[in-house]
Amino acid sequence: MAAEPAKPLRADARRNRERVLEAARSVFAAKGATASTEEIAREAEVGIGTVFRHFPTKDALLQAIIQDSLDHLFDEAEALVSGGAPDTALFTFFTRMVDMAAANRAVVEILAGAGADLPVAKVVERLRETVTTLLARAQQVGGVRADARPPEVLALLTGTCQAALATEWDGDVRERALTIVFDGLRPVRTIT
Repeated sequence: MAAEPAKPLRADARRNRERVLEAARSVFAAKGATASTEEIAREAEVGIGTVFRHFPTKDALLQAIIQDSLDHLFDEAEALVSGGAPDTALFTFFTRMVDMAAANRAVVEILAGAGADLPVAKVVERLRETVTTLLARAQQVGGVRADARPPEVLALLTGTCQAALATEWDGDVRERALTIVFDGLRPVRTIT
């Protein structure tokens, strides 16, 4: 027997869920694994029952934060594919991906420590498709060097995101690191 699809949330329930997710991001970023669901409820200005109604466990809340961040990121990627400037859309997506990794550092560390299972295969496939499309568009208009291929760009993206997760980059370090990566992806201009 197939499971029934989830009923859509009422508007107030949807707002409460978003408030809990936003508060959880903030609290986990500030306190790490020691953050409690009670602190999250206070920050979201909802009762603890509201938190548990949407997220029955702390791991469920952490996974929802990551999934929500990925959903927003891929929605932005679709907008970049359909309407972004072809020469800069790949760089915009790359930057947002690194920013997301840095912003969710505490959440990823907690989930990794708990051994939580994330749908990595789906994310990697969607990431590969997005990067391939954005790269092809950038190359068509001369915004990215012609010899860059999706595997190399994915390796650079993955490595840069991993660095943002593993270290405490301030905005200046992130900006300089991305400049170096992007300069390596741009076509070499010869002066004649």
